[in-house]
Amino acid sequence: MTAHSLTLGASTFSCQPGETVLETLSRENVHIPNSCRQGICQSCLMRSLDNPPPALAQNGLKDTLKTQNYFLACVCRPEQDMTVALPDYQGALIEARVIQKQLLSPDILRLVLSYETEFNFFAGQFVNLQRPDGLTRSYSIANSPQQDNRLELHIRRLPNGQFSNWAHDEMETGTPLILSQAQGSCHYLPGRAEQPLVLVGTGSGLAPLLGIITDALEQAHSGPIHLFHGSRDLNGLYLMAEMRELAAKFDNFHYTPCLSGETADDDIMQGRVHDIALSVIQNFKGWRVYLCGHPEMVRQTKKMTYLKGASIADIYADAFHVAQPPSSGS
Repeated sequence: MTAHSLTLGASTFSCQPGETVLETLSRENVHIPNSCRQGICQSCLMRSLDNPPPALAQNGLKDTLKTQNYFLACVCRPEQDMTVALPDYQGALIEARVIQKQLLSPDILRLVLSYETEFNFFAGQFVNLQRPDGLTRSYSIANSPQQDNRLELHIRRLPNGQFSNWAHDEMETGTPLILSQAQGSCHYLPGRAEQPLVLVGTGSGLAPLLGIITDALEQAHSGPIHLFHGSRDLNGLYLMAEMRELAAKFDNFHYTPCLSGETADDDIMQGRVHDIALSVIQNFKGWRVYLCGHPEMVRQTKKMTYLKGASIADIYADAFHVAQPPSSGS
């Protein structure tokens, strides 16, 4: 066995034979979060920026994290040189430019950006978006990676929202913006094309779900795909026509819009979106579950789909921790 170099930021250390990444960093007085030191609590999660980590260092992680080279530092014994980072590492910033603005509803803005620098992402991840004065907000990606050098974001206007109101009212085509590297583990992962997918979202939580659905269909996902999108009012149920066209085009895609506040028309389900999803699908064993939007909806649905058979490893959640306007999702 030989020692391997371990690079974190501007520093490089020697990881001795049989030594874990956590042990090396601790020996060098570099503190990273940790607790159990047995690969169970996952508090020492890190990411390899170059070489894949050993398979044993990824035991217990979601497939989407494994794909992005995340690993557990306390059980990772490097088999080659590694450049590593903490989970919140944003990488090099990317210059982008606004090429399209479109109102999808009175409160939801579709923003399309173009970029020239190499930028890799998975559909459903999010980016930190920075305007020229430095103000930064996080938004989910609503398109698939197959759309060359373009990024689509859905920006909900929030009461007193500095960034959202600027984007709706003042931002112009051609405005330069800065993107962080894509982040998050709530995204489509090819490999089990026959697995049924259920996606439940509220308000602008539709954005990442739209990206995931588009990516799945473009990669010929053959299993059933069920989207449940909820809102308190009709303004929150944006892109209904587009979703119905997609359902007419693909036999395995099913779309259910839900209204919890206003009285629904015959073609819209009445009630809270997660209650409807849980009543339509009785058993979630073998399903992959995606949940995006209001934190309470995400929390309740994550619990209930698990109790109804979904594996915790197959539940992907992205709660939108922002102040919601009156017309937000249910």
